[in-house]
Order: sequence, then structure tokens, then C-alpha cells
Amino acid sequence: MSAPQTEQTNTPDTATRILDASEWLFAEHGFDGTSMRMITTRAAVNLASVNYHFGSKEALFQAVFHRRLSELNRQRLEAINRMEAESGGPLKPSQVLDGFFGPALEMAADTEHGGRIFMRLLGRTYTEPAEFIRNFMAVEYAEVVGRYSAALYAALPDVPKAEIAWRLHFMMGAVSYAISGIDALALVTGQFDDDPAQLKPRLTAFLLGGLRAPLPESASSSAPADATTTRRQK
Repeated sequence: MSAPQTEQTNTPDTATRILDASEWLFAEHGFDGTSMRMITTRAAVNLASVNYHFGSKEALFQAVFHRRLSELNRQRLEAINRMEAESGGPLKPSQVLDGFFGPALEMAADTEHGGRIFMRLLGRTYTEPAEFIRNFMAVEYAEVVGRYSAALYAALPDVPKAEIAWRLHFMMGAVSYAISGIDALALVTGQFDDDPAQLKPRLTAFLLGGLRAPLPESASSSAPADATTTRRQK
């Protein structure tokens, strides 16, 4: 992509152009593989503009994530607040999954405003986590993960909390991979189906199956009851 010939450092959208360019480059090349020169070239700004708005490459990376995650997590909190207010009791596992993963899948289907690019970046970041990224992500996710973990504990009272934590970990990995690495489907099956409308029901069914799976022996032997009751919940 060729950069415009004139620099527009004083226009109101300079910071947004830098964020958009950085988001695409980080998704394509990773944090370490993206240079400041690549960012300034794609955004058509000079280094002074990037330093003025963000200060450093790490701070820019965090700003890219905060821009999307703040909105994503706001939607998740709104969803769980609404569902809990309407239910008057523990949520069903399917409700918890829909509230947490639904907004992410909707963002991944957004090709017009950059949502899909960001979800590719998010999936890549899970597999290439630098120390500062892990710390930053822990802070960004703290409130949302706490709320949804508590909802899963209440929805699956017969499953040990440690087991639920593991399953949530597996689910986040599955969703990230499905969103950012769906091209692998063509390698495995020789087919390619990139329809976002089909991704959500398929992925939800898969995740619910993981939640309802029997406990491993190491967990079930120490649990007061097995997980058969979880398979009756939807």
C-alpha cells in the first residue's frame, strides 16, 4: 500500500490513522516484527507525531488494544448485567458463553471498521505474549473475567472452580484461533467457509460441549459430585 505524499500531522484524525496503521501492521507482523518506520510510512506521519500522541512503541501497542478492548468489555458487562437482572438467579452456561464470546464474534465479523483485523491481532497476541503484554491484558480483562467466572461457578455448581478456570482458558484459546486462524480449515478439510453467520452457532455448540464434558478423574475424584447435572443445563 503506497502512502500519501503529504503528511497531515495537524489534522484531527492523526492519532486514529496511527492506530489503524499500527493495528494492521501488528496483526500482520507481530509486535517485534513491526518497526516504527513501518508504522510512520503506512500512517503517512513522521516519528515525532507518533511520539507526541503515544510516546513509545509499547504505549502505542497498548493504545491499539485499549481502543478495542474497552468497547468489547463494555458490551460484555452490559450483557451480563442485563441477563442477571432479567434472570433473578444463576444464568445458564449458554447465556454466559453468549454474553462473553458473542461480542467478540460480532467484532470479528466487522470488516468495515477494523474489528476483524483487531481480532486477528488478539489471536496472534495470545500466542506471542511479551511480558508487558501479559501484564497489560491481565488488567484489561480483570473485571470482565471476574464477573463471567463467577457466573460460570454459579451456573455449574458441581464442577470445581479450578476445572472451570481451565475450561474458560481452553474456550478463549478456541475462540481466538477460530477467529484468527480459520484459514487452517482449508488445510484440514480442503474446504473454506468464512461465513460469520455460521461461525457463531458452530463455535457455541463446541464450547458448550466442552463445558458439559465429564470431569477428568483427577478432578472428579476430589469433587463432591460428578458433572452429570451440567449436561442437563443448556
